[in-house]
Amino acid sequence: MTDDPLALTDDPRRELAEFLRTRRTRLRPQDVGLEPGPRRRVAGLRREELALLAGVSTDYYQRMEQGRDVRPSEQVLDALARALNFSAEESRHLHSLATAARTPARRPRHHVPEEVPSTTLRLLRTTASPALVVGRFLDVLAWNPPAGALLGEFIQQPHTERNLLSLLLHPEADQACPERAATVAELTAMLRTQVAADPGHPRAVELVGELAVRSDEFATIWARHDVEETTRGRMRVNHPLVGELNLDWDAYPMPGTPGPVLIVYTAPEGGPDDERLQLLAALLNSAPTEGPDRGRP
Repeated sequence: MTDDPLALTDDPRRELAEFLRTRRTRLRPQDVGLEPGPRRRVAGLRREELALLAGVSTDYYQRMEQGRDVRPSEQVLDALARALNFSAEESRHLHSLATAARTPARRPRHHVPEEVPSTTLRLLRTTASPALVVGRFLDVLAWNPPAGALLGEFIQQPHTERNLLSLLLHPEADQACPERAATVAELTAMLRTQVAADPGHPRAVELVGELAVRSDEFATIWARHDVEETTRGRMRVNHPLVGELNLDWDAYPMPGTPGPVLIVYTAPEGGPDDERLQLLAALLNSAPTEGPDRGRP
């Protein structure tokens, strides 16, 4: 078992151990009604304090954090989730990791490249709002011209580098995306959720390794083991042609489980952001006509 917190592993026991450890160390004693006490040598709760709150033995919980072969029951997992003040997403992630840890080692899987159905490409052609298709690990697989205008020079990158996280970790991304740091944290948590479902996926291993080497920011956030299953949000963009755009985005799952998602950006009708979107569309209509890009070189 490797001690590198950034290395991906197909051993779900280690993922379960790291997830519990990071959540325990972020929780202060006073957050759960305990007295902090003097001279604490560890950040967050001690193992014995969490074990007491969850009603399990300290030895049993310690073996969980060590990645040992333990098989916690649903009741134990629920007790740990309550003791750690987990969100619904964190509780689901905990149960998923524990289920994987109880499952015998799986044979290597054959991973089929992600494809965008022709019907989805047809939908992109007929959608006036910026829309793009994103794969499980945030790779941008296809987009329509309005989304291409938002992505800018990013669409000129080789297809292996067209990834939302890779885009926002670029040194100049702050200029175009004022809330870039918060978005990076959100996307990293979404990526962690997807990776946990298939930690041995070659694209996941490649992407996490590349981003961790290239970006200290990503490495720090990844090591926190945050998880998120966001399906909608807000994005603020400073566009060189139309100025600031404040857009809502929604993610729509596509056929296949798990599979790519369609992300569509919109603005309230009649508002200034809607007017700027319409201006951007008019500028695009005056340029040579382009169909949706499949994200290929």
